Amino acid sequence: MGLTLPKLLMFDLLNVFFAFIVLAILLLLSVYIKQKVKWLQKLYLPESIIAGAIALLLGTEVLEKIVFEIHPDSGLINGIFPETMHQIWLQCPGVFINIVFAALFLGENIPNPQDIWRKASPQVAFGQSLAWGQYVFGILTVTFILIPLFDIDPLAATLIEIGFEGGHGTAAGMAATLDKLGFPEGGNLALGLATVGIITGIIAGTWLIQWGQKQGHVQINNNKVNQIQPEIRSTTETIQKAAVMENVGIDVLSLNCGFTAIAIALGWVIIQGLSWLEGVSWGKNGLELIEAVPLFPMALIGGIIVQVTLNKLGIGYLIDRQMQERIGGVAIDIVIITAIAGLDLTILGDNLGVFVTLSLVGIIWNIFAFVVIAPRIIPIHWFARGIGDMGQSMGVTATGILLIRMVDPENKTAAFESFAYKQLFFEPIVGGGLFTAAAPVLIIQFGSISVLFLTSALLIFWLVFGIVNYRKIQQSSEIESI
Repeated sequence: MGLTLPKLLMFDLLNVFFAFIVLAILLLLSVYIKQKVKWLQKLYLPESIIAGAIALLLGTEVLEKIVFEIHPDSGLINGIFPETMHQIWLQCPGVFINIVFAALFLGENIPNPQDIWRKASPQVAFGQSLAWGQYVFGILTVTFILIPLFDIDPLAATLIEIGFEGGHGTAAGMAATLDKLGFPEGGNLALGLATVGIITGIIAGTWLIQWGQKQGHVQINNNKVNQIQPEIRSTTETIQKAAVMENVGIDVLSLNCGFTAIAIALGWVIIQGLSWLEGVSWGKNGLELIEAVPLFPMALIGGIIVQVTLNKLGIGYLIDRQMQERIGGVAIDIVIITAIAGLDLTILGDNLGVFVTLSLVGIIWNIFAFVVIAPRIIPIHWFARGIGDMGQSMGVTATGILLIRMVDPENKTAAFESFAYKQLFFEPIVGGGLFTAAAPVLIIQFGSISVLFLTSALLIFWLVFGIVNYRKIQQSSEIESI
C-alpha cells in the first residue's frame, strides 16, 4: 500500500497537469475565434465562455451523442477529451472559486467605512434591491407556477439569484450544496441561467445605453484628454516595497499567491469556528446551516482580514493589487471554462420549462428595476451608476464594469469608484455571499413562504431606504450649492 500510493499520486498529478494544458489551449483557441468572428466581438463575450462552449461541444454532452448516433463503435464515444480529464474539470469550479473570492479585496485600498458608505449608499440600496427582488420573484414563480406545473424542487426559487447575481462562479460553487440538499439538477440549471444572464446582460445593456442616449440620460464622450490616470503608490511605499523584495528570494506572483492562500485558510478557520458554534448552540435543536455553507464567501472575508491586518502592521503595500487581479482572473477563467464544459444538457432539456421561465423572470425584473427603480434611488448620474449594477446582477461583475466603461469611459461620473465600493457592502451578503449560501438551507428548514416573507421585507427595506437616502442626498446637494 505504501509503495503504490506515490505512483498513484504521480499518475493523478500528470492527469491534472495535462487537463490544465488543454484548458490553456482552449483559451488561446477562443481568442483566435473571437478575433475572426465579428458577431462574437459585438456581443463582448469573454473568451472563457467561448472556450467553455468549445469544450462542451467537443466533450461528452454534444460530440459523444452525435458520434453515438452515427457510429456507436467509434473511438470518439466520450468526445475528444479523456474521461479522467473530464472528471478533473468537474471538480475545478468548486475549488477555484475560492481563489476568486479570496483575491477580490486583497490589495484594495479600504478607506474609512463612513466615507465608503457616503459614496456608495445609493448603489448599495439599488444592488440590494436587485438581489432581494430576484429571491422574491423567484420564490413566487416557483411556488405558484413551476411547482404546480412541473413539480420542481422548491430550491429552484434560489436559482435566479445564484445564476444571475452570483454568476458562473457562484453557480459552480453552490452545485455541491444543492446536490447535498437533494436538488442535484440545481447546479446545472444555475450554470445555464448564468450563461443566459451574461449574454442577455450584455445585449440588454447595450440596447439600454442606446436608449439612454436617445432619452438624454447619457452622453458618451470619447475625448481622452481628461481621463483619470491609474492610482500611483507613494514614493515612500515604493521604496519600502523595493527594499523588502530585495531580501525576498521569491517572485512577486509567488508572494501574492501566499497572501491569497492565507485568505482561503482563514476562510476555512471561520467555517470551522462557525461549525463549532452551531454545534454548541442552535445546532442542538436540529437547525443545521453551516454544513451547507461553501468556503468561498468565507474566503472573501479572509481576504479582507488579511488586507486590514497588513495595513495595521504598515506593510499592506506588499500585496500587489494587479497581481491579485491576475490570480483571480486566471481562477475565474478556469471556473467558467470548466463549469460550462461540465454542463449536463440533458438536465437542461428535461427542465426546459423551468429554465426558460426563470430566465425570463430574472431578465424582466432586472431591466424593470434599472429603468423604473434606479432613477428613484440613485440621485446623481443614475444611468451610468445603475447600468453597472444591472450588468452585475445578470451574471458577472465584469459585465457591470464593461457597461460602465461604455457609458463613461473617462469615469467623469465616478460610477466605477462607487461600483467598486459597493462590493464591500454587497459581496459578503448576496451575489455569492453568506445569504446566497444559506438561502437553500433556510428554505429546507423553514419553507419557501417564510423565506418569501423575509426576502420581501428586505426588498421593501432597501427600497424605502433608497428613496429616503435619495432625498437626503438631494437636499444636502441643494444646501451645498446655496
